[in-house]
Amino acid sequence: MLSPWPTLITLIALIFYFWASIQVGIARAKYKVPAPQTSGPPEFERTMRVHQNTLEQLVFFLPVLWIFSLYVDPRWGAGLGAGWILGRILYAWGYYQAAEKRGPGFAIASLSALVLLLGSLVGVIWQTFFIA
Repeated sequence: MLSPWPTLITLIALIFYFWASIQVGIARAKYKVPAPQTSGPPEFERTMRVHQNTLEQLVFFLPVLWIFSLYVDPRWGAGLGAGWILGRILYAWGYYQAAEKRGPGFAIASLSALVLLLGSLVGVIWQTFFIA
């Protein structure tokens, strides 16, 4: 049976992404930046970048979360995925305040994703050449 943990982390990551998209809509109204315009006050642009950067990172994060969970361990994958989500939340919180404050959250999310990537690679190689 498939573990529910990576599925739960996937859903939470998608909920966060959806929340970030709602923040862009709120910022559009607050700063009077009509669609499809993508520039405006720095506060709006930072909100927009949180959303866009989260989308860019999801493309990398979701596959490595699932590959790691399938080839290494779903609970460890979910734990690393939770670290990625925490990092993204800290990234957003910091970036909303000032661009200079996004670093710690970015580092946490990036480290989590890198461990998922490297673990996935090791897990696939191990199962391909040593278990099969």
